[in-house]
Amino acid sequence: MLLECFYHVAQSNWAYAYDNETIHLRMRTKRDDVEEAVAETGDKYDWDKTYAEYKMVKTAADGRFDYWETNIQPPFRRVSYCFRLRAGSETVWMTENDIRHERPTPTGDYYDFPYIHPIDTNSVPEWAKSAVFYQIFPDRFANGDPSNDPEGVSPWGEEPTSDNRFGGDLQGIIDKLDYLTDLGINAIYLTPVFEAPSNHKYDTVDYKKVDPWFGDNEMLRKLVDACHSKNIRVMLDAVFNHCSEKFPPFQDVLEKGEESKYADWFHVNSFPLEFKDGVPTYDTFGFFGNMPKLNTANSKVKHYLLDVAEYWIKDIGIDGWRLDVANEIDHHFWRDFRKVVKAANPEAYIVGEVWSDSLKWLMGDQFDSVMNYPFSNKVLEFFSSSDMDGFTFANSMGGLLMRYPKQTNEVVFNLLCSHDTPRVITRVGENKRRLKLCIVFLLTYMGTPCIFYGDEIGLTGNDDPDCRKCMEWDTDKQDRELYDFYKLLIGLRREHEVLVKGNFRFLKADRGDQKVIYERLGDREHFTIWMNNTEEATVLSHAMDTDDWCDALTGDEVHPADGVMNIELEPLGYRILRRSLS
Repeated sequence: MLLECFYHVAQSNWAYAYDNETIHLRMRTKRDDVEEAVAETGDKYDWDKTYAEYKMVKTAADGRFDYWETNIQPPFRRVSYCFRLRAGSETVWMTENDIRHERPTPTGDYYDFPYIHPIDTNSVPEWAKSAVFYQIFPDRFANGDPSNDPEGVSPWGEEPTSDNRFGGDLQGIIDKLDYLTDLGINAIYLTPVFEAPSNHKYDTVDYKKVDPWFGDNEMLRKLVDACHSKNIRVMLDAVFNHCSEKFPPFQDVLEKGEESKYADWFHVNSFPLEFKDGVPTYDTFGFFGNMPKLNTANSKVKHYLLDVAEYWIKDIGIDGWRLDVANEIDHHFWRDFRKVVKAANPEAYIVGEVWSDSLKWLMGDQFDSVMNYPFSNKVLEFFSSSDMDGFTFANSMGGLLMRYPKQTNEVVFNLLCSHDTPRVITRVGENKRRLKLCIVFLLTYMGTPCIFYGDEIGLTGNDDPDCRKCMEWDTDKQDRELYDFYKLLIGLRREHEVLVKGNFRFLKADRGDQKVIYERLGDREHFTIWMNNTEEATVLSHAMDTDDWCDALTGDEVHPADGVMNIELEPLGYRILRRSLS
């Protein structure tokens, strides 16, 4: 065994409380090196009476390592433990300070989880686990009230530019709620709706006022109430990293310079505020001078923004916040933000926009979730062509699953595209079979799925602003077969809890083979998903111990032959099988 590849730490995503009774343990070994891993556990105050062994399961792998997991419920909410690992005739024990060939004496240098404190447990909103989100760019979704259209509004459906406007509004969203419920949506995410000069509204002028082009505060309340009456949750977009240059405090600094009482609300490097060699003398989002960066460490700025966060939850009743450019704001601010938001609504869902590994925000003191762009990148890289083999894809996904605790994986915000990326159908070369493989994976994988408005009817689009086209409401111009497919898969996910909370594992993902099989396993149901990411028909085979399988979409019985399931798949085809465990 390659001992130097062994890894575990008694904290973070390697040892954490899943709930108030359960601890999850993970460890890492070299790929295909260890045959068996066992956690030897006990209470440090009475080891002999509480000793228990937990066999670990190899739940994921990447190109270099295997990842093992087990769940334990210590009787007194505390546990000491070491790992016993075997390969062939060799057995070693791993403790916090050593790896040895003799069993160590409990519990001197064992790993220790001192106590499960409920207040420290990373608790995520239960409803978010079963949510299917629909992202709406309000200006482009539906125009329900032409009387509030901005001056110079462009004809609906015209080519989008960086600054044209189409008149979409909150009334338009209310008018289309039956469409969303028919699709199966039970949560919506709105890009910013607060007063701002741009069409995208990521340059806020008034954080407590709905933009008049969209309606007013009462109209937003009406939308939230209408959504709640249909069991749809509502998440708004908060831009706390920066504001508009028209934001009154910034205007005051422009006018009064260092004498402004708001001078410390921003990161000013020198006065007066101006551009030097194309770079502003104050910090901004990117290098956009019209979006000055807020100083969230300033107590007055913090108080102002936290009051905003609380207001829309308490007074309007929203169910969560998506946080723009979240990784560029200090962690102290986000810790206080969580306290305020969760005090207003303990079940509020907090999603940060972070495009990379986000563990430092996801340990229970800041966000519940993040925009999972690494997920979309890996899924689209695999399904947009037949170049990547299943082994590489499974390694990528395994690495992502090991980044975060399970409760985070259950609510991580999975998407195939958004207002910041090309449309998913465009990313797959407008190949509908490839698109369907992406959809199947999105809706049968761990995490909270989100659909960008119009994806379900075949809306295309390259990079911004092309991805922000107007929604097509003429049914003759919609891909209704694709709509029905989305509806079918959303319904399947919402009907079967195992697709929401079940464990995920690849069963087949081989080198040089573009076909994969993975499972979702729960207490009452077991799903296996079979995918052929090649442009040739194939028969995909895998050993199955039972013969009680059926097609999850048709109900037809499917039986293995001599313990092997053989599934015929069309080019770029899939099959979803299920069986009951009750």
